[in-house]
Amino acid sequence: MTNTFKLKKGLGRGLSSLIGDTSPSPQSNKVSISSIIRNKFQPRKNFNKNQMDELTNSIRERGIIQPIIVRKQSDKYEIIAGERRWQAAQNAGLHEVPIVEIKADDLKSLEFAIVENVQRDDLNPIEEANGYKRLIDEFNYDQEKVAKFIGKSRAHITNCLRLLSLPTDVIKLIEEQRLSQGHAKILVGLENCSKIAKKIIDKKLSVRQSEQLVRIYKSPRKFKVISNDSNIKALERSLQEKTGLQAKIHHKKNNKGTLSFEYNNSDQLDRIVMVIKANY
Repeated sequence: MTNTFKLKKGLGRGLSSLIGDTSPSPQSNKVSISSIIRNKFQPRKNFNKNQMDELTNSIRERGIIQPIIVRKQSDKYEIIAGERRWQAAQNAGLHEVPIVEIKADDLKSLEFAIVENVQRDDLNPIEEANGYKRLIDEFNYDQEKVAKFIGKSRAHITNCLRLLSLPTDVIKLIEEQRLSQGHAKILVGLENCSKIAKKIIDKKLSVRQSEQLVRIYKSPRKFKVISNDSNIKALERSLQEKTGLQAKIHHKKNNKGTLSFEYNNSDQLDRIVMVIKANY
């Protein structure tokens, strides 16, 4: 008989190893679907609708092949691994589902949830990072221990956690899969990362193109030195045509000076402010 708990090798300890830590011979049986509750430690918040529909159809046709792993919580069974199967079973109209009950404390429950989702690539980068953060904040893991447990490099764990320092609007773009982890990684630590993220999405830039864009923002802008009065006058005319306002450039020999605009009402002032804000 095929071992239903045998998952990908070489990725941390794996679910089969964790089950072995908690119960020498877990037994499968069926329980009412209403007696099961979701895992409060579940790191995954977003479920792909198309994938859920496919799983629902599969379960409707073939039933649940791999039991849901649970632990007893009062008069209910709390899911440790298998929330997608549980949700799909409800969508398919099943009244009972197969379970494997194990003994697990809160740490083991969180470990299960993270390992299952990471092994199946089910988490978006923010959900994955939040799972690692909970191990560190609530259960005294360090990054090295997380890396060893999950079976990924220390650098991968560090890069994941750094994503949580991004602004809320950028984090939302990652969660919505509009911004990849590769794109998001290069935005960490930038003051204007929200603006750059929007440009990356609007222009559909690759990661390499996004890195070039970031280098441009980081590099100081170089302007051509204005060497004579005719160039200054031409630049003044150009500014006046662009803004509709009188522009004056007072340029000194040491290449210092002032640029001023003359406005006649608040609308003109708003216009010049809007132009500056839109470009800088």
